Amino acid sequence: MSFTPDRSGFVDVPGARIAWRSTGSGRAMIMIHAGIADQSMWDDDIPALTAGHQVVTYDTRGYGATTESPTAFSNRADCIAVLDHLGIDRAVVLGVSRGGHIALDTAIEYPDRIAGLIVVNGGLGGLETEPTPEELALFESEEPLYEARDWAGIADLDVRLWVDGVGQPADRVPLAIRERVRTMSLANYVAEHPEGEPIVLDPPAAGRLADVRVPTLVIVGELDTTGTRAAMNAVAAGIDGARLVIMPGVAHLPNLEQPERFRALVLELLDAVDALAA
Repeated sequence: MSFTPDRSGFVDVPGARIAWRSTGSGRAMIMIHAGIADQSMWDDDIPALTAGHQVVTYDTRGYGATTESPTAFSNRADCIAVLDHLGIDRAVVLGVSRGGHIALDTAIEYPDRIAGLIVVNGGLGGLETEPTPEELALFESEEPLYEARDWAGIADLDVRLWVDGVGQPADRVPLAIRERVRTMSLANYVAEHPEGEPIVLDPPAAGRLADVRVPTLVIVGELDTTGTRAAMNAVAAGIDGARLVIMPGVAHLPNLEQPERFRALVLELLDAVDALAA
């Protein structure tokens, strides 16, 4: 993908240098990538979202161009550190997958810094769910691949699980999307980033959803895993006024599968935040 931000650089935080990019001006939105990707997953979306807005992306620890040492760290504090570095007081925070989990936790821990929240196929700390037998078999097949350091095999499994969707045919999603995600996923594994110890939100988000008091959009793919769908239903039910959107025929990465629909939903949330501030 070819994309040129207005500005890019690194912010030094304890134990890491976080790579960030910023495009546009106006109300800020910070976007957090999935755990099978890096910040380049947003490249196609940013031009459509920067009319009147500043869009910030970054590589979380263990991904992309961010470098780190094996130390304890908070993903929420890293997100806020990027905002601080760019002089942003409040921002809408959007995250997908692992990034959605981080976005939600950040909104709970730093309510004064968050103007709006978009959680896309994310996790919910403190929620216990049971995978289907087919999902469990795929999850368990990852362990021997890790032991063998078969990074290509794990990247293939990521595509099968999160891009195709469990039980879905391999030709459901265009090849270009499958290859794009596989490339990002494989690059992260091959880099073998040092593994730090994430400091989890305590108490977890499942019991604190009522603390979120900003406009909230929850997006879930109809073809995503049972655990993800349960988490997003719980988040939408627990946050007062949250809007839940189920995207038919979509698995884990709706911005790649149905980009126009995804961007329209994001812009609606941004408009709602702008209207409150007017």
